[in-house]
Amino acid sequence: MEDPVKHQKRLENMLRIRRFEEQVVRLSKAGGFPGHYHVYIGQEATAVTVCEQLEPHDMIFTTWRNHGHLLARGASPGRMLAEILGRATGLCRGKSGTLHLADKEIGMPATSAMVGGALPIATGAALGLKHRRSPGIVVAFFGDAALDEGAFYEAVNLAGLWKVPILYVCENNSIPPQKRRRGQFPSSSLNAAQLIDVPRALQIPSEVVDGADVDALCGCFRKLIAEVRTSASARFVEVRCTRWPGNVPLWPELPGGEWNLEWAFGAKPEPQDLAAWAEKSDPLLNYLRGLLEAGTLDRDIAFAVDARVRNEIADAVHFAESSPWPDPAEATRGTFAAERRT
Repeated sequence: MEDPVKHQKRLENMLRIRRFEEQVVRLSKAGGFPGHYHVYIGQEATAVTVCEQLEPHDMIFTTWRNHGHLLARGASPGRMLAEILGRATGLCRGKSGTLHLADKEIGMPATSAMVGGALPIATGAALGLKHRRSPGIVVAFFGDAALDEGAFYEAVNLAGLWKVPILYVCENNSIPPQKRRRGQFPSSSLNAAQLIDVPRALQIPSEVVDGADVDALCGCFRKLIAEVRTSASARFVEVRCTRWPGNVPLWPELPGGEWNLEWAFGAKPEPQDLAAWAEKSDPLLNYLRGLLEAGTLDRDIAFAVDARVRNEIADAVHFAESSPWPDPAEATRGTFAAERRT
């Protein structure tokens, strides 16, 4: 059995993502930043359980739904929010915004807002690690729609041919709750019984895991990441998630307001679609309920962890909102190699 402290840390990491994303929604509604954005609410367990298994020399490539991956890897919430608000103290000096957040200091050098756009880059990075004989591996996060792109097939095929150390993590957030288990849901857009039939046809060992089951995620990623390291070859996993109701509209919303710890103690959220999702599909709520039932933590500890996270995110919001705007002279800095136009 895992150390109770590790369970508490995992809960804290998931809560950090949830509370961060709630503030992103709030800041957007208040006009804090323009443009579209995506949040990771309902998929926190995937990022956290993957990043638990990674080493400092490992790399991550991801998509526009990137906030949770960065936070799970250890990025500064304050600098992330500053970047989203376009401030000079942001991770990319206010130039990337939410869709292209990156932090090379933690092994996340680039984010692509193109569907499947990060997959060739991630595969090339894994080839680079192999050539340098680095002990690191690459994790590539992407959504199920990437399997409609040619870049996916090229990347996975080359990963198999080249034998590079990469884990492909497909976060499929379109699965009904009653069909998240293996073999119970066919692909909606591919002529395959399951998504994993595709990488398996290219000789990539593949698994399916329920994205709302934290224990299953831990076991799955512990196994697959260990296999990538020891075999120095690719693996694929489809994480089956049920989309959070606040992600259904064109713009993210907070139906029922901020996530409430009281829901783990019998209180029922509203509206009805949120209550149904929270009952069966919320990995954070499922995990917290399991810890309470096992006696791993109690109500006081749970609320103390949440209070600590809330204070951290409040400090991050204050840092971001009080940060200066970039100097206009910085607009083209970093645009050209060695600051030269060619």
